[in-house]
Amino acid sequence: MPVPVVEISSLKPTQMAVGYREVCVKFLKLDRTDSSTAVQKRLIPVIAGPSGHFYLKDGHHLALALYLAGRASVRVNIVDDWSDLGIEAFWRALDVCDGARPFDGRGRRQRYCRMPSSILCVDDDPFRSLAGALRRCGAYAKSAAPYADFAWADFLRDRVDAHLQTRDFPAALARARELAASRAAEHLPGWLAPKARAETAPVSVPAS
Repeated sequence: MPVPVVEISSLKPTQMAVGYREVCVKFLKLDRTDSSTAVQKRLIPVIAGPSGHFYLKDGHHLALALYLAGRASVRVNIVDDWSDLGIEAFWRALDVCDGARPFDGRGRRQRYCRMPSSILCVDDDPFRSLAGALRRCGAYAKSAAPYADFAWADFLRDRVDAHLQTRDFPAALARARELAASRAAEHLPGWLAPKARAETAPVSVPAS
């Protein structure tokens, strides 16, 4: 059975925001070994939804990174078919299974009718980018919990100056690492006790 190919601009998001810095991180990691066109190494999971539209189950950042790299379409894996539902029932079903995040780039909940019509129209949530950088430096572990990185983003949102990320991202990340090591964060998915954090932290190699 052929793998479906879908135009990126027609993909509909199930979250209202992404971290655009995170999109750039994925963009820089894309494989262009054999050509100038970025290689898509994994299928992007989608849900077949109302009116023949495909909704992203995951891979929002990857889809945007591939678009940034010049790809017009992506190969997808249809993991659920809810195309028989009306649009309101569709969003209710996603809400029940924690499959959608209707929060804008400032972490404010919105109505589902305000969800972007295309993945290309999502908001930028800088704190989602800060959370992603925090995870990559070993301050917390990757978690299978729904929207785990956004849980960290919301935790940091009230504790790190939003303007600091623009002025001095490394300083914002240093502050975030302090917060991640505190007991105030222990309820978050992927939180690491101090010993575990030390064992999972990336090893830094002195410059020669």
